[in-house]
Amino acid sequence: MTGVLQTHARQYKIAIDKLSFGFEILAEQTSEEMTEKPEDGVYIYGLYIEGGRWDRDNGCIAECLPGRMTEPMPVVWFKPQEDYRPDPDEYQAPLYKTSVRAGVLSTTGQSTNFIVCVALPSPTVAANLWVLRATALLCMLDD
Repeated sequence: MTGVLQTHARQYKIAIDKLSFGFEILAEQTSEEMTEKPEDGVYIYGLYIEGGRWDRDNGCIAECLPGRMTEPMPVVWFKPQEDYRPDPDEYQAPLYKTSVRAGVLSTTGQSTNFIVCVALPSPTVAANLWVLRATALLCMLDD
């Protein structure tokens, strides 16, 4: 992740401290259909959402389907952006390496299991609902 930001900062001559990630969910394409790399940033696939699901028809986070705790996420485009400010109507879903959601505190004060918050549109439901449900993105499942 840091390497992506460093590459972008060097290419566009921007201070890396001013960069962070914006996100776009690419639900119309599968990872197999993507043959070209993005001009900026990276495509990430293989993530899961726990405590919610991605509604492909409406392009937003939605309620879980009955009996399903986790669902696969579509491809997420991590786009470096200067002075990025997330939309307050978007849910800042934490992305964890594992479903344990705990880790050792690193020297930065963050858990070693936490990666980044991914902004997910939530137009019909207040973002607070997803916080109460502990909705998160995961890199891997326990299975």
